[in-house]
Amino acid sequence: MSLPRPPGLYREMEENERISFIDGELPPGFEMQLVSVEPGGTRPYRDADWWDSLVVVERGQVELECVRGGRRRFAQGAVMWLAGLPLVALHNPGPDPALLAAVSRRRAQPMNSDRSDGLNGKATA
Repeated sequence: MSLPRPPGLYREMEENERISFIDGELPPGFEMQLVSVEPGGTRPYRDADWWDSLVVVERGQVELECVRGGRRRFAQGAVMWLAGLPLVALHNPGPDPALLAAVSRRRAQPMNSDRSDGLNGKATA
């Protein structure tokens, strides 16, 4: 069963079209980090860098190196979830810089913050 979609918000993707986060606007409540890995370069894997992020290879290609030494290559258009994986590093085996776009939910302001405008942004008298 498919739910009806509001008109104008969605469009059908072409058969060979690749997903890209940098070609459009993000919905409210989301933020994007761009990560570049130079040709032949390596970026050590830190789980916290990818927490709650959906990652798209926007340009180039990356190889993910696992803790046991195996590698898997992902090219432009690949969509990945990198949080919580047993990885050591991200490598760029290609001749061009690799660009990754990581989109995540904006982190909410803590409930016990020192903000002067009250709880959840509502002023207190």
